[in-house]
Amino acid sequence: MATVDTAPAERPVPPALGTASRSVALPAQPRSATAVDRARPRVPEQPPARPAQTLIGSVQRAMRLLESVAAHEHGATAKQLARETGLALPTAYHLLRTLVHEGYLHRDKGLFFLGEAAERLSSSGAAQKRRSTIADTLGRWRDSIGAPVYYAMYRDGEIDVLSVSDAPACPAAEEWADFRETGHAHALGQCLLSQLDEEARRDHLARHPVRSLTPYTVRDARTLLRRLERVGRMEPVTERQEYALGTVCAAVPITVGATACTVALSLPAHQADRLALVARQLQHEVGCSVGSLALAISI
Repeated sequence: MATVDTAPAERPVPPALGTASRSVALPAQPRSATAVDRARPRVPEQPPARPAQTLIGSVQRAMRLLESVAAHEHGATAKQLARETGLALPTAYHLLRTLVHEGYLHRDKGLFFLGEAAERLSSSGAAQKRRSTIADTLGRWRDSIGAPVYYAMYRDGEIDVLSVSDAPACPAAEEWADFRETGHAHALGQCLLSQLDEEARRDHLARHPVRSLTPYTVRDARTLLRRLERVGRMEPVTERQEYALGTVCAAVPITVGATACTVALSLPAHQADRLALVARQLQHEVGCSVGSLALAISI
């Protein structure tokens, strides 16, 4: 085994006086760790780099197709869906076949519709999202027309007010009498009743008879039925102080399949001259957004 010479190094002898000095290299003396640390600038520690976020493109494309199908109540072809989502037609066909196989879509005569599995997505979270969508939309309409906006649906034989959007500058009308029982008196209820057939109207009035709420309320069921028959398809319905003194209202019908819905507004009576104009403005707003609300309507 090789050995290491551990003999101490000889000290260098200083040159004699009067002779030429030779430079002698001295071994470098290490500085203490404390001194080194003080001399070296501190570099802040860098956190470990995060891995790049990974998104699954095929999932994103499939979701876009589902959203596009949901916007078409009467179905859509693969070519139409590919065009709307910006997908290549072969990619769209592949994803659509997969969604049909999994039950999220179903195909009928070349058209794609939402399937049973998509209906299962209507959980409480999905319902909350749809309600949020409606609330946001009503808020935009309220700000646009400068009046409180109401959204209601006729289901299970009753008038159901689902959402109201108002503000301090345009407060909603007070529900001093149950909206469900007084549909004959307010524009919201009259609009929903106008979308029903005669048998359904008579059934509703048999359960919720006409009664006077103000001096302007319709007097009897026969007069109300004649009025409802004269309402044009998809035309706004207006009432002036029939439900509450000091308030005038208008309602715009929304029909999605067999579901009768309406969006209404109210104004103080001293602004009654604005009612027809604001009703038309609301009708325009509804027409621009009803497609995107088709899914949200089925809360």
